[in-house]
Amino acid sequence: MSAITITDAAQDYLADLLSKQNTTGIGIRIFITQPGTQYAETCIAYCKPGEEKPDDTPLALKSFTAWIDGISEPFLEDAVVDYATDRMGGQLTIKAPNAKVPMVNEDSPINERINYYLQTEINPGLASHGGQVSLVEVVEDGIAVLRFGGGCQGCGMVDMTLKDGVEKTLIERIPELKGVRDVTDHSNKENAYY
Repeated sequence: MSAITITDAAQDYLADLLSKQNTTGIGIRIFITQPGTQYAETCIAYCKPGEEKPDDTPLALKSFTAWIDGISEPFLEDAVVDYATDRMGGQLTIKAPNAKVPMVNEDSPINERINYYLQTEINPGLASHGGQVSLVEVVEDGIAVLRFGGGCQGCGMVDMTLKDGVEKTLIERIPELKGVRDVTDHSNKENAYY
């Protein structure tokens, strides 16, 4: 079973586009450029017979085949391709929450796991405010030092977001983490430099 969902609306839209290509057996190929990095882009391209790669996984849809790039496949976990209609007509949307995320598990280093949850769970929520949070370092006592950027910078709600949202989520996911601290928080360093 493929990790990716292509909604009926998206399939109909793509089938219509493909039917105009006058190529028997044409399908689509879904791949991610620079998967697992912050520059990841999810792409859909036409795929004529023979253009698929040897490690692609075929996903048979009702009127065409979608070829899923082998390297991209783990990063397409939970991805949804949809077609949303609006006043301007409509557009194909691709939501791939794991495209930018390195695959992690319990054995991965703690900083990789923190980055994973920041990218997949925390930053998407902050993005609506134009904010983002990144890991600076994990200090010896199991505290993650985080930097808030974008719309979070100088926002009076950072402390609340940090404690209620970010810290709670990370500690739930990563039991050995003791807490999080904002990189600008000097309150617990006697000799902080300003």
